[in-house]
Amino acid sequence: MDFIHFLSSHMLDPAMGGKRLYKGVVQQALHAEAMGYRGVGIPEHHLLNVLLVPSPLQMAVKIAAHTSRIKLVTSVCQLPIRDMLVFAGEVVQAQALCDGRLMLGVGKGAFGFETGRIGVPIEDTKPQFEEDLKILEALLTQEDVTWDSPRYSFEPVTIMPRPEDPIPLMVAVMNPIGIEAAAKAGHHVQTTPLGGSHQQLLDQVNAFRRGKASSESPNDTRLSLQRGMFLVKNEAERQFIAEKAHTYYKSFDNVFGGPGIVDKGIIRPLPRTQTVEELAANILLCGRDEMIDRLSVYSEFGIDEVLTTSNFGQDDQMTLDMMSRFTEEVMPHFARMAPKVLAAE
Repeated sequence: MDFIHFLSSHMLDPAMGGKRLYKGVVQQALHAEAMGYRGVGIPEHHLLNVLLVPSPLQMAVKIAAHTSRIKLVTSVCQLPIRDMLVFAGEVVQAQALCDGRLMLGVGKGAFGFETGRIGVPIEDTKPQFEEDLKILEALLTQEDVTWDSPRYSFEPVTIMPRPEDPIPLMVAVMNPIGIEAAAKAGHHVQTTPLGGSHQQLLDQVNAFRRGKASSESPNDTRLSLQRGMFLVKNEAERQFIAEKAHTYYKSFDNVFGGPGIVDKGIIRPLPRTQTVEELAANILLCGRDEMIDRLSVYSEFGIDEVLTTSNFGQDDQMTLDMMSRFTEEVMPHFARMAPKVLAAE
């Protein structure tokens, strides 16, 4: 099982400014390569002070210029807020500038405030994403593509330059039906159970396996699981990170399925029913032995990689130190593990 470091980019204090914010993001990416992570995940969000990377392709190119090995995973580009004719060309350019290391993760968007302000109501994002994905695939793989629908109508076009390297597509989806469909189509899949049950994760994994088994595409698709986690040194650090995470999720919950109350770009923190301790247990906030035990469940399921979300607003050096410990104390264990067979569905 591999590990991708998710480049959380929060500006919880607006005085931080963009220069300092993105310097820290790039520093984490460089450290991820030095420490042996398989890659980095690059978010995309707009008009808000959390997960703030308005142009993930631009960030991927920046990181590629300073690294040589790691995969650059957009996690994820929101298709419904884009024009696919323009975006397809941008993807080809980014893949060329990233020396073929780009993994294009795409999704429908998750924050109603964000998509709504850009002109796409959140309830419209799913059907629009499904069409966008079909158009994007056609533009990246075919010449003289035409389209005729209420949203897109164009005569034959060919994106230039043509891709010189394969551009793998990863679809972000939580619903098992959607996971199975994405895997059957030959796409890599990123999912997360969030705070869901063990059965929910089983359903997601089994859906991916069904889709992969029935796919007519080459059978090399990967299942990536995004999980909040932080390898702590002691109980004091555990409590500190738990408090930081709880504060962060007061903002996250507001825009992820919440009312979307935003004051001049700053998400208003709202009270949470989940306690600090309940959150700490849910996001894999623990020491080495417990971390290995809990991650081993994912490895045994056959999950290919874990997208580790570890920045909850703590300072950059604390994140870098944790990444070093994680690669030394935890990652070697999973290089030796082989997945077990899941129980019958």
